[in-house]
Amino acid sequence: MDISNPQRHGPYCKLAYVYRGKQVCRFVRAKCVTQLKQRLAVYKLFRSLMDQWIELSIQQGTSEFFSPEPNETGKHKSPSHHLRNMLTRE
Repeated sequence: MDISNPQRHGPYCKLAYVYRGKQVCRFVRAKCVTQLKQRLAVYKLFRSLMDQWIELSIQQGTSEFFSPEPNETGKHKSPSHHLRNMLTRE
């Protein structure tokens, strides 16, 4: 190593992410890059599927708990009235 003119020996790959609100950065060995890319692809698919599941769950909850129901006179109850009845019923 030349102390007066240091040179990188790269290429260097690094993984940067946020975990529990803290930024993390790790250098990745060249022999592990392919495997890490595969794991990241699987993780991205997992996150995509979780986002879809959450969206569908919210839609289902909205239709079950917040959709107006007709009362005896044929008028719709307000969503807050419906929710209050659901929450106080035991």
